[in-house]
Amino acid sequence: MRLTLRQEEIIRLVKENAPITSEALAEKLNVTRAALRPDLAILTMTGILEARPKVGYIYSKKTSYSLIYEYIRKIKVYELMSNPVVVDENTTVYDAIVHLFLNDVGTLFVENNGILIGAVSRKDFLKIAIGGTDISKVPVGIIMTRMPNIIFVEKEDSAYLAAQRIMEHEVDSLPVVERFYNNGKETLKIVGKISKTNITRLFVKLGENN
Repeated sequence: MRLTLRQEEIIRLVKENAPITSEALAEKLNVTRAALRPDLAILTMTGILEARPKVGYIYSKKTSYSLIYEYIRKIKVYELMSNPVVVDENTTVYDAIVHLFLNDVGTLFVENNGILIGAVSRKDFLKIAIGGTDISKVPVGIIMTRMPNIIFVEKEDSAYLAAQRIMEHEVDSLPVVERFYNNGKETLKIVGKISKTNITRLFVKLGENN
């Protein structure tokens, strides 16, 4: 995040005079309190300054690394997720491979009436393809990993948690699900996916100061 010249000056004044009120800051900068509000809001929301009621502003001791860490931890899965590529369990392996390459993804998710029931990856396709099996006759339901063995995340989970699970389980993407009950039984509806590409885009944006 790039700071404006006034925001950098506010930080300098707070460092030198903390605790300092918004009135005192406005006077030193020769501006009104109203003019300072947006700058102070940005500096406090990013954690650079701390606002203490009836005392004033102080400079946070947090490093830029801890600020970035906290920022990433606040980003939710729903802010990064993309549309999943889904197939029916009766889709043939051949047709599923076509879906995989046409959509340029590493994993297909398998659903039944919107309910997540499995996932199939490039590795799964490779294993059956090199075995000499007629892939135009085998349904993906035969080779997929079935629930409850699918690692997933929910929309309100943090992007940090999603990245952890992707690394820990060595997968290229995770399904994003919503829980709901069907005849008293909890089921998972797939609403998105979060992948290594989604996580990489986040870091590119951070690098671009967006």
